[in-house]
Amino acid sequence: MHILIVEDEPKIRDVLIAYLEKEGWQTDYTSNGIEAVQKFDYVQHDLIILDLMLEGMPGEQVCSRIREKSNVPIIMLTSKSREIDTINGLNLGADDYIVKPFRAKELIARIHALFRRIAPVKRASDEEKVVHFNGGKLIVDTDTREVITDGRLVQLTATEFKLLSVLIRKPGKVFSRSDLSYTVQGYRFQGDGRAIDAHVKNLRKKIERDPSNPLYVVTVVGSGYKFSMQPDDPET
Repeated sequence: MHILIVEDEPKIRDVLIAYLEKEGWQTDYTSNGIEAVQKFDYVQHDLIILDLMLEGMPGEQVCSRIREKSNVPIIMLTSKSREIDTINGLNLGADDYIVKPFRAKELIARIHALFRRIAPVKRASDEEKVVHFNGGKLIVDTDTREVITDGRLVQLTATEFKLLSVLIRKPGKVFSRSDLSYTVQGYRFQGDGRAIDAHVKNLRKKIERDPSNPLYVVTVVGSGYKFSMQPDDPET
């Protein structure tokens, strides 16, 4: 695996390189946001670890630029004093974030959890590989990880696809934010659950005709979220 580290603090960068390479992963690094976009265009890394405070271009803009062309997993690094920037980063399509100061082992665990989300979705032997909803207006292929809405192929990040997969397996079931965080991201969230809210918001933008009035991923006030529609009958 080839990881791009975009971090302007040399001490943090050097620690990340040491721990990531100990895992057997190849690393590349830069402290400049503009150079990060250029490096990714040239190499197409498997993962980006992205700080928000950068030279040349802020991390949020780097994330947005990369999301225009790729669904590569992105983990953001942020500080407690800039929590709102973290949420904004997730809204731009980052898969996860970790708050400074952090333990390198925690980041490694987050990376492993993220790539478990990318692994093929396990399903029971009697589950359909391709599931249709709403008369075929929404189609989810759990093998190819493709999602088609209203005849249009949409690109989901690894986190967004895992979130959708979890919800459609149990239509009508209400999932709390804590449960979704654990099932989708591999750990319990710390805080008010806005990270999951950001991923739901991004998912709605891609699969709902009207994200402000969702048909599929519905908010259950005070409880969490549910997928509100049963699969189409394959016999009809």
